[in-house]
Amino acid sequence: MSAFKSDFLRILSERGFIHQTSDDAGLDKLFATETVSAYIGFDPTASSLHAGGLIQIMMLHWMQQTGHRPVALMGGGTGMVGDPSFKDEARKLMTPETIQANIDGIKQVFSSYLTFGDGPRDALMVNNAEWLLPLNYLEFLRDVGQHFSVNRMLAFDSVKQRLDREQSLSFLEFNYMILQAYDFVELSKRYGVKLQMGGSDQWGNIVNGIDLGHRLRTPQLYALTSPLLTTSSGAKMGKSMNGAVWLNADMLSPYEFWQYWRNTEDADVGRFLKLYTTLPLDEIARLEKLGGSEINDAKKVLATEVTSMLHGRDAAQQAEETARKTFEEGAFADTLPTVEIGKADLEAGIGILALFVTAGLAGSNGEARRHVQGGAVRVNDAAVSDERRIITSADLTSEGVVKLSLGKKKHILVRPV
Repeated sequence: MSAFKSDFLRILSERGFIHQTSDDAGLDKLFATETVSAYIGFDPTASSLHAGGLIQIMMLHWMQQTGHRPVALMGGGTGMVGDPSFKDEARKLMTPETIQANIDGIKQVFSSYLTFGDGPRDALMVNNAEWLLPLNYLEFLRDVGQHFSVNRMLAFDSVKQRLDREQSLSFLEFNYMILQAYDFVELSKRYGVKLQMGGSDQWGNIVNGIDLGHRLRTPQLYALTSPLLTTSSGAKMGKSMNGAVWLNADMLSPYEFWQYWRNTEDADVGRFLKLYTTLPLDEIARLEKLGGSEINDAKKVLATEVTSMLHGRDAAQQAEETARKTFEEGAFADTLPTVEIGKADLEAGIGILALFVTAGLAGSNGEARRHVQGGAVRVNDAAVSDERRIITSADLTSEGVVKLSLGKKKHILVRPV
């Protein structure tokens, strides 16, 4: 369908969110004529989501902005099983306590993007443990399991690829797609949800829910998936050289989050501005046209806008100012990420290689040694060429810290306590 009439689908289409829908015309008519409730599921596999999940959160954000009701489903029940979709091996099983702690951590992020409440368009956060944990197994097999064909389930790409590689798929994991389909039906019954959204790898699971809805006589249900994003060089979204780009500030500082987006590849700037910010499309088109060194200005806008939505405008501007002082003025900025070490340890002296590992700038002494040999290591902005260099309290600056730098873009302050 070339042009959507509803604001929600038109915005999603223009900004690059739509990979596939189950019924373009039917879904467009639904959004144009009523207040729609739609959901996306989030598995609590860690105490924070990472940047790879931002595209889903932004879809919920645009739903609410265009007058509809977003539902964020926490997988408190399905998290006990683990989604096997396109995974090489089973996820480690989590205790109910771990799952709840992870859900509590994940909840912190959503209030930055959604307004929760009791109104018809206010967002909901729901936990599928509400209906999955009390299930009677035999009744569930009889009432729901009878509608699933094992032949068809084996044909789904997410399962087929795992089996083709001769990697074990447990019966527990095999049940996941049935539980996700059941979630869709329960959300339809309990909250009037008519649409499930997710990444394109969830297409089979979502369609299963639509089929189960037909068989259990729910109103017509719909599917909408977003593309699975990688950077232009093929890197997975939400991953950096230092690991996952977490959304919770206690797991990744606003400054480091800002830096992740500032380091976006040139070819991705326009696409990411459309997906991860709410800037008008004409402003994005202007930024996309910037060439040469001016593309860096567009990257700063991207970093500041994405960081503002998550951490607030003040934190984003402080991150931008820290970066400006550090990179453009070469000045000391006390808002750089900080790692604490024992005062006695610093007085006794710490090897430069071990300190870089402690600060998270290298994964091992060997990696840190290679950085020194490559000329990438600096202490208090002075190059270090001796891998046996010992850092002591004599290296503390007037601000009472030691500044470690790896290349031009990674800086950590070591603060003795």
